Amino acid sequence: MAIAGNVVLLDAWVPRGEFSNYVPTSPEELAALAPSHILIGHGHFDHAADAAEIASICGATIVGTDEHCTQIAEQATTELRTLPLDSGRTDFSLSNGVAVHSVRHLHSALRAPRGEQPPLVLVPDFRPAIEHPPTSHDTAHLASHFNDAEGGSLLYQFVVGDFVLTWHDSTGPLFTDAPEILDALRALPASTVQIGSIQGYNQYTNGLSDPLDYIRALRPSLFVPAHHDNWLAPLSAPAVAYEERLCQALAGLPTSPELLLLTDPADYVQPSRLTFDIPVK
Repeated sequence: MAIAGNVVLLDAWVPRGEFSNYVPTSPEELAALAPSHILIGHGHFDHAADAAEIASICGATIVGTDEHCTQIAEQATTELRTLPLDSGRTDFSLSNGVAVHSVRHLHSALRAPRGEQPPLVLVPDFRPAIEHPPTSHDTAHLASHFNDAEGGSLLYQFVVGDFVLTWHDSTGPLFTDAPEILDALRALPASTVQIGSIQGYNQYTNGLSDPLDYIRALRPSLFVPAHHDNWLAPLSAPAVAYEERLCQALAGLPTSPELLLLTDPADYVQPSRLTFDIPVK
């Protein structure tokens, strides 16, 4: 993400291991963007497995929980700069007046049916592995990070003037497990743009109930689903598989945000899909 003169990475993993060259970039290309910070949503391999390599190359500061920072520092070949964040809500700043709020929330988890949304079970798609067979290097990389710890989950909100972007790479069962976190999200400024995970374990019993809870709390004008692509079948399916159910779910909200659906792999390296004008006061 480039925002007000800052370049940062939101998580750091190029999906590969079950396939290769389906996502047309590399850790080296990401390091060449010279990000000042790598903000970690949580520490699982499919979010943070390339953070140590990228930061070692470009010198970016790792931002996350104590657990994220420690795990990534231990994986690095050089000494890294880290910014551990406290529990609860933590505020810090990037350059040029970009305020960042972080909120500790929950990783996705399976829970008993609430009855709000029907279960969502998607058909797995193994075509990327067939059409883009994995290299031995990429398979070994996946295997070496497969057991990386979550280390807690963080949601980040970026504020520049009247522009508010909220990003979270997992969506947990806050309604049942931590309603106080929903209160904390409601206390944040309403989001101009929310980029939020919609894939999660709770979809198997509660459909898109958890993403809807986050959307209601964060009040975005534009919602961009994330963590909804075919990153590891059979746990995943192509992004378009979510479209019909997501549109139905959003239409049921009292105030429905505009939807911007990113599809894989066409939108992976299309910055124009997520380019916004920030109003200048």
